[in-house]
Amino acid sequence: MSASTDYAKLAIEQVIAEWQKQNKRVDDMLAKFSAEQFNSEIAPGKNTGTYLLGHLIAVNDNITTFLGFERSYAHYDDMFVKNPDKSGFAFPSLDELKTAWNKVNETLAKHFSSLSTEDWFTKHTAVSQSDFEANPQRNKLNIIINRTNHQSYHVGQMVLLG
Repeated sequence: MSASTDYAKLAIEQVIAEWQKQNKRVDDMLAKFSAEQFNSEIAPGKNTGTYLLGHLIAVNDNITTFLGFERSYAHYDDMFVKNPDKSGFAFPSLDELKTAWNKVNETLAKHFSSLSTEDWFTKHTAVSQSDFEANPQRNKLNIIINRTNHQSYHVGQMVLLG
């Protein structure tokens, strides 16, 4: 690499590329698995694929808040974040969840591209200024790293639906 390489920008691009790779893995499962498969448990007594997809939508939608933008699916939190699967909620249909999944990812892609290199290394909205000053790794880019790992974990569970 040349002396003029912008390593911060390169790091951001790598993080976003990994985020996109995990999204594609979910997209591939959405194309491959039937509604019946999504409604089945990943293992006896465990979460259904539908619950996991709704959970990923809610958690990923919340990224917008950490970046300083408005959420679209905060109403999914009760069903898919604050309560476990089989809590008695009537889940949206798989088609509705697919639409929400696509919308969340389109919105995030737009927000990601709107942030400058410097913006990525500023504090996210869930950390106080004093905590950020004590630990500047609590930045917006770290949210994407954390959520990519979270999504990867659940993608590994969803593979069991096939």
